Amino acid sequence: MITKFDSSYYGTADMENLGYAGTPINERCYPKEELANALRKVVTYAKCMDERGYNTFWMAEHHFQPEGTELIPNLLMMAMHLVNVTTNLKIGCGFNVVPMWHPLRLAEDYAMADILSGGRVIFGVARGYHTREVESFGAPLLDQNANREMFEEGVDILFKAFEGKPFSHKGKFYTIPPEVPYRGYTLKEITLVPAPERLPVECWQPIQSGSDRAFDFMAKHGIHGVIGGGSAEGGAVERHMLGFQAAYARRGIKLELGERLALGFQFHIAKSREDGMREAAKHYEENMKMFGELRLVRALSDEQIAAMRDPKLAANTKLPGIEDAVRAGGFLAGTPADIVEQLKAVEKRYPGIDRVICSTPLGTPLDIQLEDLDRFAKEVIPAFRTATVAAAAE
Repeated sequence: MITKFDSSYYGTADMENLGYAGTPINERCYPKEELANALRKVVTYAKCMDERGYNTFWMAEHHFQPEGTELIPNLLMMAMHLVNVTTNLKIGCGFNVVPMWHPLRLAEDYAMADILSGGRVIFGVARGYHTREVESFGAPLLDQNANREMFEEGVDILFKAFEGKPFSHKGKFYTIPPEVPYRGYTLKEITLVPAPERLPVECWQPIQSGSDRAFDFMAKHGIHGVIGGGSAEGGAVERHMLGFQAAYARRGIKLELGERLALGFQFHIAKSREDGMREAAKHYEENMKMFGELRLVRALSDEQIAAMRDPKLAANTKLPGIEDAVRAGGFLAGTPADIVEQLKAVEKRYPGIDRVICSTPLGTPLDIQLEDLDRFAKEVIPAFRTATVAAAAE
């Protein structure tokens, strides 16, 4: 049963001239005051969620985006601020891009956040997908094999370090510790101090390609998965769920379909499904312009990608529309009752699912985001909490 209702927001500038016919992403450039203000919008978003009883607010780590699209460079710093201006809301790292960090620094920072927040910060890891970000920090991304190897080695080190016990590691990318003289002896082991108080560390990872290697690695460390964006469309959900379930089974752990997973959706509440699609269409298109080229939303042809960069080409090219996303189930649009019906169908189809992450698409103004969050909390979530209470009484 769905018992946890989350949302995500990556911190964006106030955008204008949206949609396929609007300003191309690469031509957007905002002044530093506007880019900085996005962090204050993140605070407002989190406070709204906290006041309305949501479970977890998820943020993403991104860098170097004057286009104003994803403006939170350090999730753990932001999380530590948010836990001090909210009361109950958990703050999710969705996700720390491991190849851009030294794993010991990331482990230390998370341990501090875990201790000082009283366990309200949830850890997350990812490989990264912006070449401008990952390669600028000296890590590989164009070389996908090297990126995966560096990610896996980094995560292995993280989980060793989290134990708070002396350890050493020798791999392709890291030798920890270096064998150097230290106060009269040669360093052979190192200990993370302080270590997280809550073990095992709850860790989440996005599911994109859904390879057996990726699923086996997640199962090895007990990592939970988020299926969202384009993966919530086009029939990929069940394929990913089955692959994830099979990987855990290979380690002797039996999961219900959807267990240890979260499903991500975009949504907009309106008087009708048609009104919802009409009102959110340009925001959906802006989202596609940003993420489609990065292969995170759905398979697009080179012609479609070129058209998303050029409004003149877009006018004469068949591009994905919000109607397609609503039909496929990745975008929830309409009345609260419509959205309850769609989520109830998800709950029935995937009995292990207990968490959904419902968010608004890129470019949605903050006032509309807050209104959607408010109505979702008051008119959608109670339908599930009532059912949960009834089930517990039985």
